[in-house]
Amino acid sequence: MDALVMAGGKGTRLGMGEKPMVSLQGKPLISYVVDALKGAGLKRIWVATTSNVPRTEAWAIENGLEVVTTSGVGYVADMVQAVKIAEVTGPILMVMADLPLLSGDLICEIAKVYSRRPEPALSVHTPIEIHRRLKRRPDALFNYGGCLIVPSGVNILDGSDIEEEQEDYHLIMDRVELAINVNAVEDLELCQDLLGRLSGDGLYKNDSK
Repeated sequence: MDALVMAGGKGTRLGMGEKPMVSLQGKPLISYVVDALKGAGLKRIWVATTSNVPRTEAWAIENGLEVVTTSGVGYVADMVQAVKIAEVTGPILMVMADLPLLSGDLICEIAKVYSRRPEPALSVHTPIEIHRRLKRRPDALFNYGGCLIVPSGVNILDGSDIEEEQEDYHLIMDRVELAINVNAVEDLELCQDLLGRLSGDGLYKNDSK
């Protein structure tokens, strides 16, 4: 499976310049995501950039990643354009560049579920309860089978049919690592705290606080 890191947004809400390059414990946010993908054994990692993020593009190239430059008109349009430029025809894992708590083991777990499902696509969500425990207000919220869920920014799609709407399996995971994408300074501070309490098995201690 290939991976595509979506890293071309302006990051205006965070207000700290190019969001993928914002530092967390001395490392840019995007490096955490790339490390998780490599830890999952994904060899071909693409980074989708736009004219908004020249530093991010330079970082990706310096770190041996394949870069595709998209028009920056919107997430979905840029994603489709990136997959077409990369000429990916098999399953491709899409992940936002602002999910620094991801781990290779968690990505492997998601990929394993996908491999067992008949649907061509999979979307990963977290239950609203995690966000309530963390006292976060999510950007998007959906009612799925009577449960309130929040999209995590991690998806798997069939690259051969990227321009069409694909039937997807909703994978709901009660994992704090998927619940926090960095959109505000408070999110960055929360990630700093959680990284400081990272246990040896890749799970987060006291995530109910």
